[in-house]
Amino acid sequence: MEKNLLYRKVNTRTWGVHDNSPGGDYRDQRHTKAERRNEASRGSMHGTHRHGLDYTPLFRFLLSRVGRRWDETLREAVSRLDRPDPVFWLVAQRESEKQDFVRTDESSYFSGLFVDEQGILAIVAPELTAANMQTFCRCCTHSFNGIPYGQGKD
Repeated sequence: MEKNLLYRKVNTRTWGVHDNSPGGDYRDQRHTKAERRNEASRGSMHGTHRHGLDYTPLFRFLLSRVGRRWDETLREAVSRLDRPDPVFWLVAQRESEKQDFVRTDESSYFSGLFVDEQGILAIVAPELTAANMQTFCRCCTHSFNGIPYGQGKD
């Protein structure tokens, strides 16, 4: 039995869908005088940022595996992904990378994770819940580990 992938495609072709790309459109930059002077600064139009993929299923999978062996969890996650990088958006690889929570989208946050000395996946700040999360803007509904909180959650 094959398991579901831990990511999904997001519609990026519909009008009004913003992909949070850094910078403006290329058409607004290509004929500026400053750019003509320094062609080396233009770089490739084919960046490394991948658009159209949502890793929320991966983040929920990782949260469901808290308290289990990390090596088994990592092996299963990587086998169900297109690339291993998104795993480490939530899971700190070094002590200095630990975060209480991680912002994964405009108003979506997930618990930061790490691997303890026994090789078990753990939450950095287990006392943190949606009820005690701070709202970063008043107009949006935020979510923490998939649970909505904030001004517009009604």
